[in-house]
Amino acid sequence: MKMTILGCGRWASFHAWYQAEILKNEVLIWGRAEDSIYDELKKFRKNNYLTLPDTVKLTDNLKSALDSAQHIIISISSQGLGDLTAAVKKHRPKDKIFILCMKGIDHKSGMRLSQILRSGIDGSNKICVWVGPGHVQDFLSGQPNIMLIDGDDETTTADVINSFRSELIKLYQGNDLIGSEIGAAAKNVIGIAAGMLDGASMSSLKGALMARGVYEVSMLIKAMGGRQLTAYGLSHLGDFEATLFSQNSHNRKYGEEFIKSNVKHRLMHTEGLAEGVETSKALMILSERYKVEMPICRLVYEILHESKDPKQGLNELFSRTYKNEFR
Repeated sequence: MKMTILGCGRWASFHAWYQAEILKNEVLIWGRAEDSIYDELKKFRKNNYLTLPDTVKLTDNLKSALDSAQHIIISISSQGLGDLTAAVKKHRPKDKIFILCMKGIDHKSGMRLSQILRSGIDGSNKICVWVGPGHVQDFLSGQPNIMLIDGDDETTTADVINSFRSELIKLYQGNDLIGSEIGAAAKNVIGIAAGMLDGASMSSLKGALMARGVYEVSMLIKAMGGRQLTAYGLSHLGDFEATLFSQNSHNRKYGEEFIKSNVKHRLMHTEGLAEGVETSKALMILSERYKVEMPICRLVYEILHESKDPKQGLNELFSRTYKNEFR
């Protein structure tokens, strides 16, 4: 198979490696000519995580990248998808399968990533999302994991799974695109909260955080028309270990550093890698739009964007009175 990867960061380069090295596919990576990450990857063919196989090619020509393959993986910062979609729209792709290997929600509109992409491509193109647990470092060291692919067409999703699964990455098929996208994105916000608990020496509360976090996210998914049970699957709860406990999680690490430093400007070098920072804004839009109470996600938002005292907020959160666990 021929594969195009739109993006050249950590996960994009991993997917290029995975497609070429594990699945033996022909791979073309696209990046913006003015992007320093693309420039370094093209010049040295490696980054802090991996070295690209010799068979992987690179280009800064978006039209050529879109034309070169039927399967197009997109792996960029979630807040940049709107601009990329506008660029893709100009080339009017037809009969492509776009796979979004990224997690997030637009922080201005509350739109899911598949909705943003669909706004720029016609119905002849299919959209899948690839989410679930896993870190680049673990995969590259040979540690297997199980991930999830969901999509807007069941047959296409099944075909993608059959083409992309391996001994390194086993793949399940989702059947709730709304729930899979919201769950995957919200997991990063809960991950920041977990890091804050670590930073405040309150790590013993992570169990409660997981239980209550997945519940409030499940209620949002239900209100949006998805399946409440999806939050308890691979896209959200299944991804918690990789985010709430791993030293490789940028979101958990961001939350921990935020508490320890309590000086936001010191964290700017990691904020771009912590998708949960902007996703917390999006979740507040959705929480208010669908009238769903989300106390954990709201606290993360208030701490990051409204200067709420972190330790006071965490103490208040876990001293709330719960009359019934699931009400």
